[in-house]
Amino acid sequence: MITIYSDDHNLHSGLLKPGDNEAEISAECPERANNVIAVLRDQGFGEIVAPGYFPDDKLTRIHAPDYVQFLQTAWQEWEASGETGKNARPDTFVGAGMRHAEVENIVGKLGRYSFDATSPFVPGSWQAIRTSANIALTGAELIRSGEKFAFAACRPPGHHATSRYCGGYCYLNNNSLAAQSLLDGGAKKVAILDVDYHHGNGTQSIFYERNDVLTISLHADPKIEYPFFLGYADEPGEGPGDGSNVNYPLPFGTDWSHYQIALAEALDRLRRFAPDALVVALGLDIFAGDPTTYFEISTDDFSRMGEVIGALDLPTLVVLEGGYAVDWIGQNTLNFLSGIENA
Repeated sequence: MITIYSDDHNLHSGLLKPGDNEAEISAECPERANNVIAVLRDQGFGEIVAPGYFPDDKLTRIHAPDYVQFLQTAWQEWEASGETGKNARPDTFVGAGMRHAEVENIVGKLGRYSFDATSPFVPGSWQAIRTSANIALTGAELIRSGEKFAFAACRPPGHHATSRYCGGYCYLNNNSLAAQSLLDGGAKKVAILDVDYHHGNGTQSIFYERNDVLTISLHADPKIEYPFFLGYADEPGEGPGDGSNVNYPLPFGTDWSHYQIALAEALDRLRRFAPDALVVALGLDIFAGDPTTYFEISTDDFSRMGEVIGALDLPTLVVLEGGYAVDWIGQNTLNFLSGIENA
């Protein structure tokens, strides 16, 4: 399996948690991707290649042009404004009864293009964000050119990003960009299977009214877990997309014995859809040792998960999403990818 990776993600560093404690480091840190690639290299797991570069029109197939422009200039505008925070993040959001005004102040822009305060900007953020998207798009090109499997080691992650909002550590929706690129390259239908602990609200919203992409997500019940306001079982899609979105909200404490039941049903739905290619949004935060989450999936379970997904026998691009147990994320990723290859 070919892995696509770049050290550019290290430029998106020094991220702080929102709130009063400006010394508390975000769980979305460079060590996550560094650990993944270190384990793959140490174990000799296939070839590791650098991403290609793709023009902005690849991004605007999914994201609004003004949003992409905002991402590109956010830090420079923050710095030029005289703001002194180490992270540029919003403190005011567009609420009910308010308008999405074309504001000029960067604090206002941050609120206009964010749905929460968890996705800050630092000097190197745009380069990392852009390269992460290029990694996913390179993976799509590999699948389109005949590779059976590929792994896009993306950081920052992407599945919470909507067409014009960042949030949940996400800026550009990497797995959605890859799916659209596969469609543009000749695929008639693509499926996105999201196994991250948190619901991929961005991915769902992007494809909610379309029937050429089946979006399936297994995640913690949004009644009790982020992102709270999307990811319920009664969200099947709208218009032409009715029936093309499937959510499996799961309770805290879900272990493999229960997770595999929902996964088997999800894979059956996927088979019936009969896509030309599959994108897996791989969240390793379902791991029992993850400090931020409440599922009970073991390291060995990731091998089992990979095997049942690999048994679909579809051209498959795996895109890295969440996972915050830094010491374990590499081994868990390796187990999942090995399971797919050995199915």
